[in-house]
Amino acid sequence: MKSIFQKVQLLLLLGFTTTLLAQTQVEKNIKMYSTTWDNIVNKRQIDLINAANFDANITMLSSPENIVGIENFKAHYQNYLTGFSDITFTIVEIFGQGDKIVKHWNFKGKHTGTFFGLPPTGKSVDIEGVTIAKMKNGKIALEKDFMDSMPFMQQLGLISNPGNITSIDNLYKAFAKGDVPTVLAGMDANVIWNEAEGNKYADGNPYKGPEAILNGVFGRILAEHEYFNLDEIQLHEMSNNQVLATLRYKAKLKNGNEYNAQVAHFWTLKDGKVIAFQQYVDTKKLNDALIK
Repeated sequence: MKSIFQKVQLLLLLGFTTTLLAQTQVEKNIKMYSTTWDNIVNKRQIDLINAANFDANITMLSSPENIVGIENFKAHYQNYLTGFSDITFTIVEIFGQGDKIVKHWNFKGKHTGTFFGLPPTGKSVDIEGVTIAKMKNGKIALEKDFMDSMPFMQQLGLISNPGNITSIDNLYKAFAKGDVPTVLAGMDANVIWNEAEGNKYADGNPYKGPEAILNGVFGRILAEHEYFNLDEIQLHEMSNNQVLATLRYKAKLKNGNEYNAQVAHFWTLKDGKVIAFQQYVDTKKLNDALIK
């Protein structure tokens, strides 16, 4: 009986030791992995993608084809260091089990160089994602990234935020109701506003900030018109978070003159707020209407 009891104790001890060793190896893998990527990205030490840290057959699972081998893997990530400045790469959370590692990461940077053939846009990006990695003999052997590429493309200005059209439509609807505060609330604090050259209200160009627009444009329009309506509005989504609106001004001045003018508005947005506005209008019709 004593012999059986001793054997059970030995088996439990061996199991505990094995578990402890496995956990220790996971912790070593996590430390090595975290340090390596911190140095590669934040310290821009691209040469750390080498045989000391990565398996010779390091593989990035991707579409349309996988990236295999240290040199190809290194060339892939060189695009990030070439394409972005002011990089901050943060591992938000990381954990492992067996030879697997999962990390939740955040990448910030400014697109000031060529990125996978894309010329610099000067745009700043702030994106998050998850990577599943596999270790082999203490080296990084496989990676698979998961991220929503839509926000990344939007932040680079390659595609526009699908909510831009709705944002501008809401501004026109608020203006139609005379709800100027809501219109101004849809603008960035540093919005730049330009009236068309030759327009009476262009004398303050460029208007900077909502208050300047209220005093220099909206306030004067309301004071000088019996009515000022925007009609036949059509919104056109553009690239780089811009929206083109084609419409007509149907208005009557307090001097009794009416006008019906063809207009275009060019809006630029960021994070759902207007950061720039450019008006194009038949200024001759507007100026003719000023004459009594």
